[in-house]
Amino acid sequence: MSERPLTVVIVDDHSIFRSGLRSELGPGIDVLGEAGDVEEAIRVIAETRPQVVLLDVHLPGGSGGGGADVIAGSAAIVPATRFLALSVSDAAEDVVRVIRAGARGYITKSSSGAEVAEAARRVDDGDAVFSPRLAGFVLDAFGAVAGETAQSVDELDRLSAREQEVMRLIARGYAYKEVATELFISVKTVETHVSSVLRKLQLSSRHELAAWALQRKLL
Repeated sequence: MSERPLTVVIVDDHSIFRSGLRSELGPGIDVLGEAGDVEEAIRVIAETRPQVVLLDVHLPGGSGGGGADVIAGSAAIVPATRFLALSVSDAAEDVVRVIRAGARGYITKSSSGAEVAEAARRVDDGDAVFSPRLAGFVLDAFGAVAGETAQSVDELDRLSAREQEVMRLIARGYAYKEVATELFISVKTVETHVSSVLRKLQLSSRHELAAWALQRKLL
């Protein structure tokens, strides 16, 4: 992971949790601000423009959508900011709602400060990050989309042996840098292979690729 400073905003309606998380994120994470409800969160995010927002799912204010409302109200203002949901809830409906709104990941509050910091860096790098038991909810929710565009296991034959290796690792949630290390190739080569895999399978995202691989028991 990159060691450059990462700017974040913490959004949670419990001030004790915000203070605790701030103290546990460790060096290299610059907390630009905090917020406890939807309206305050949108204002703080617009003012500070962080790289990543650590976002609780259930928040007062807005239209009752909690974290999803924050994403909806901020996305057009700060298009480069990424959102990582951080919640005590592991309910499928909560996970799916906030991911559909645009969050790039979802981890539970049982995660350590170091784990949250690592997840935030991965999200900033463009990866999708989920606590292990939550990934299935996301794959189930987006699986239908993948199924419409990749109907047959025979499509696997379109991929070279190396592309299949890359596909399996990406579908398991590996970051590009981790794939590169695992296969002893460059990150640029990984990116090239992923683009080729998505094109050949007629998929448009890592979410769809993971769902495609899971449905065909390729993981």
